[in-house]
Amino acid sequence: QVQLVESGGGLVQAGGSLRLSCAASGFTFSKYLMTWYRQAPGKERDLVAAINPAGSTTNYADSVKGRFTISRDNAKNMVYLQMNNLKLEDTAVYYCYGRTTWGKGTLVTVSS
Repeated sequence: QVQLVESGGGLVQAGGSLRLSCAASGFTFSKYLMTWYRQAPGKERDLVAAINPAGSTTNYADSVKGRFTISRDNAKNMVYLQMNNLKLEDTAVYYCYGRTTWGKGTLVTVSS
């Protein structure tokens, strides 16, 4: 079945970095747009970044531009989110989404 599994979340100090990974299975990964969303406590789930099937085009929320980078490895069925210069407001559960499927999320907590 179609499955997305995130990993790489954790506790990090403000200004630090984390790399999230999303392992995809059960579908032809290389044909699908892949995205990262996040949901902070008490807030809606928001789009963070997107990458086209070839990996040649990316888009970012204004709040993360210049700090986050989305990438993918179609040979490994993986999508990544490199997060640098993390801020307190980046604290959220981060979700991988593609082919109408959500992962279960990975928690990122940024401390001062």
